[in-house]
Amino acid sequence: MNTIKTEYLEERFNELLSAQPESKLKSWQKEGFQTFTKVGLPTLKNEEWKYTGISRLFTRDFSIPSKGTESISREIVEKAAMPGASAMNHLVFLNGKLNLELSTFKKSDDFEICTLEEAYNGRYKDDVEAYFNKSSLVTKDGIHALNVSFMNDSVFIKVNKGHEVSMPVYFNHIFDATHNHLLASPRSLVIVEEAAKVEIIESYYTHGSMDSFSNEVVEIIAKENCQIEAYKIQNDTPNGNHVGTTHIRQIGKCLVNTVTISLNGGMIRNNTDIIMEKDANEAHMYGLYFLKGHTHVDNHTLVDNTKPLCFSNELYKGIIDDYATGVFSGKIIVRPDAQKINAYQSNKNILLSPTGTINTKPQLEIYADDVKCSHGCTVGRLDEEALYYLRARGINKDLAKSMLLKAFADDIVMHIKIEAVKEYVESLIAERLQLHD
Repeated sequence: MNTIKTEYLEERFNELLSAQPESKLKSWQKEGFQTFTKVGLPTLKNEEWKYTGISRLFTRDFSIPSKGTESISREIVEKAAMPGASAMNHLVFLNGKLNLELSTFKKSDDFEICTLEEAYNGRYKDDVEAYFNKSSLVTKDGIHALNVSFMNDSVFIKVNKGHEVSMPVYFNHIFDATHNHLLASPRSLVIVEEAAKVEIIESYYTHGSMDSFSNEVVEIIAKENCQIEAYKIQNDTPNGNHVGTTHIRQIGKCLVNTVTISLNGGMIRNNTDIIMEKDANEAHMYGLYFLKGHTHVDNHTLVDNTKPLCFSNELYKGIIDDYATGVFSGKIIVRPDAQKINAYQSNKNILLSPTGTINTKPQLEIYADDVKCSHGCTVGRLDEEALYYLRARGINKDLAKSMLLKAFADDIVMHIKIEAVKEYVESLIAERLQLHD
């Protein structure tokens, strides 16, 4: 711990706060840094972080964005953007901060977009006070506390009651690490009102050769009869590091689908939390980590059943090559009042290299007696019988291997319902497998 530059972080934190007026948001930042100072960064001794050594990233001086408008060229924005971004509500986050000048979105009665500060100082004060930072009650480590400490120009989105957002809301995260190591803290609060529908997409791009570390928290409030599709596409550079928490509270009976695709990056940790706070909620969680090089991806999931009659289905798949590391840790909690729930969890992995690593830890905590729950994990190599079958029909070994891996990955990709996003992910996988039409 003596190599971690906590004094440097404290100096940057004080500089950030000194430039801001007193506000409720500022008090949340102070509380966050007090928590960080108290608990520190998680280490390998922490059970929830035993496979991911995040502390080593904090042995360097990070540049931390201050208040104000930063700029980057439109060419870089376009390079970072996913195909089809022009047909989306395109929100550009530059170094963790919402940049409205670079963003393009269609203003309508369907939804509201503004900074969190504007929301709190305007007509959405009650919403912010009611729902902001409740994820800290679940995720209590120092990384989460550091996010709220350094949040800056965070985003507030409210999807209005009975409305369907016609175009997906796309978070295009760009990190400018051209001249300095960068610590960015994207923060979002999304409220989806009754009978509303929204699709949310996130992607990540590091520009420059220095290290970037994005420490992100997205809180989503799902109300009665709403529908939410949340996609996270990670195809960053090897110097792009990320810890992200997507915390979804189903406070009304509703439907939530999440898909996380991790292909490239440095050290990545994805926390996906589903908190079921209403009877008969439904959630589906899918993930694919297809890794090579030295990429490290740690997927942590939580489904917390607090009410009865809920249903959840979770499937994560991993393909590990070279020296890459894949981690899956999934937890299902069934509270005493959550009778008659159905919860399923599965993690399947293919190890392609003897130097690759897979760690998997499915978990159940059940405190009710009338439930159906199951979990399981597998780690293996390619099916030799299937490989033999394809080769016996004249298909060469490399193509046969690619075809089997594509079929394995397709179980996850098929759950992406936005065609442009699905085609983009399919093209990335085909490129990885060297499959060409």
